[in-house]
This record gives sequence, C-alpha cells and structure tokens, in this order.
Amino acid sequence: MRADPERRFAGKLLTWFDRHGRKNLPWQRDPTPYRVWISEVMLQQTQVTAAIPYFERFVERFPDVLALASAPLDEVLHLWTGLGYYARARHLHAAARAIVERHAGVFPETLAAVEALPGVGRSTAGAILALACGERQPILDGNVKRVLARVFAIGGDPGSAGVVQTLWSKADACTPRARVGDYTQAIMDLGATVCTHGRPACASCPVLELCIARREGRIDELPGRKRRRSRPSRQTTLLFAEALRKGEPAILLERRPARGVWGGLWSPPEFESTEDAWAWCRRELTGSRHGDAKLAPVDHGFTHFDLRLNSVHVRCRGEARIQDRDDRVWYSLRTPPKVGLAQPIRRLLAELAAIRGVSR
Repeated sequence: MRADPERRFAGKLLTWFDRHGRKNLPWQRDPTPYRVWISEVMLQQTQVTAAIPYFERFVERFPDVLALASAPLDEVLHLWTGLGYYARARHLHAAARAIVERHAGVFPETLAAVEALPGVGRSTAGAILALACGERQPILDGNVKRVLARVFAIGGDPGSAGVVQTLWSKADACTPRARVGDYTQAIMDLGATVCTHGRPACASCPVLELCIARREGRIDELPGRKRRRSRPSRQTTLLFAEALRKGEPAILLERRPARGVWGGLWSPPEFESTEDAWAWCRRELTGSRHGDAKLAPVDHGFTHFDLRLNSVHVRCRGEARIQDRDDRVWYSLRTPPKVGLAQPIRRLLAELAAIRGVSR
C-alpha cells in the first residue's frame, strides 16, 4: 500500500539528512534546551554563519539559565551588539529571569511552559522541544513555510490566518513520531540550503518528485506574497558631544527607552533637527562649540521603515561636567565600556575614534 504524501515526504527528508544534513553546528553539540533556545532565538533573523560566533561567545559567558538571569542587561546587550533585532536579547534576559522565578532555574520541558516565556512563539517552542528533548512538535519558521507551501501547493498570503492554519496542519501531518529531532533539523536545512527563496536548487532536492510547485511550474509563485504596504522613511539627528573624561576623549551616550527603536541600547542624544540639538547643547553643555568631525549621514533599514541618521558633532571645553548615571554615560573612545550599541552607532563611534587616532 502506497504511503501518503506526508509520510513519504518525511522519509525522503530523513534519508537526505543522513547524507547532507548539518550535524556539527555548535548548538548540536550538547543540545540542552538552554543551548537550543539560545540558538533558535539568534537564528530567527540571522543566517547560521553569522550567528555561530555570537552563539559561542554568548554561551561561554552565560553557560546556563542562572548565569544569564543574574547578568546585567547591559552586558547581555553588549554581547548582542551587531546581531540586530535587539528585542530578542531583552526577551532572552527576561525569560531567563522568569525561568528562575517560575521553574527554579530549570528550563521547562512542556510546550505551554516554553511558549509562555517572553519572546518565544509556538514554532520556537516546538523547535526547542523537538531538537533538545526529542518531543514530537511541529515547527513553522520561514524556511519551513516555504518548503511546505511549494511541495503541497499551499497558496495565498502566508501571513493570513487561514493560510497559517493550513500550513500548521500540514506541518503537523508531516512531522514523524520517530527521529523527530533529525526531521526538524532536516526541514530547516532543506529550506535554508536547497529550497531557498531565490534560485532554489531543485535538482538537488530530495522531495522533488513530491513537489507540486515544481510539477506545475509554480516555484516563483509559491509561497504566496504578503500584501505589500508602503514603506515610510524617517530622519533623526544624533548629537555626538565630545569631552575629556579622565583625560581621554569620550562621547555622551544615553540609554534609549525600553520600547521602540533599539530599545534599551545606548546612543547619543537624539533630536528631531539640528536646531533642537544645538538648543539642548546651549542648555546642558556650557561652552560647547562645533566639532571638527564630519560624520556622513547613515541610512539604516528596519523591518517596517527606513531611517536616516544625521549627526552633529560638538566639542565641550575641559573635563566633562555632566556625570555618569543610570541612564547616561560618557563612552570612552579608548577604553569603551561594555554596553549595548546598535550597529550604526558602533560604526559612528569607531569612525570618531579613528579621527582622534585612538586605538582600542
């Protein structure tokens, strides 16, 4: 009797995984729920090759839930600098503290408890339990959506409730009861390395004969396209106020609000215009004057909008009079503190350090 398409799909995928699947990623060695959780959160918006060095540094500093929960948020964000989507780091820190408070520091191993953690959705929770505990849980990240939509010809807006429900049903039907961890890794690998968004390697696909999209010439059509929304552009002005701090050049940084762009990170004071920045200088930084550093505008893209960062550089006379406090710090260009910085801010600070001839 011929097996149904879902069982055949899982079987072919596992056979392919045995030969071609990725089996030596850092989080696959000693795949505890904690390590798998960290990797899954990092991989939500980041390619594997980019995530690996961050993962290794992160788990070296925070080898378990207790270490992460007890660390200052600034240190967590500092290790995340450059990885982007910083809400992920804040959620990790909050979730670690929740695990300590609710589960005595032991990572939970039920779907409901894992999904209840800050920043953990249904797919991430399923991946953690499947990969670390061998529990049969379907997953539906972006790569899996693309594979299932093509193989089983599931069209429509992949973000709409009806299509998402159909994809979850298909993901559940395809997930086997045996070797669930291998299957979960296999379908993620297939989407990441073969069934890619652009120019998929169909000739190397282990489920080619099952793929309806390939058979019907609909590879470019599936998965369906999300409804396009207009993408706004914004501008903001950053004030790079430079002063001597303990004899070294330093830049004034402020902690950003917890919510919003780069929440919880540190950046120069932000203003709507150059005029507003100078008005603040006249009130707060006595004796400030135009600086000599010419910092070009920086364009940065977020998920839903584009942002242009304009910079104003000022020099303050003598030693800095504004003192460090919980939401304000003088960032030494020579010996920078370990605080979380967005990548564009880190790049601008490095540019200033180079102008000053400061080596770190």
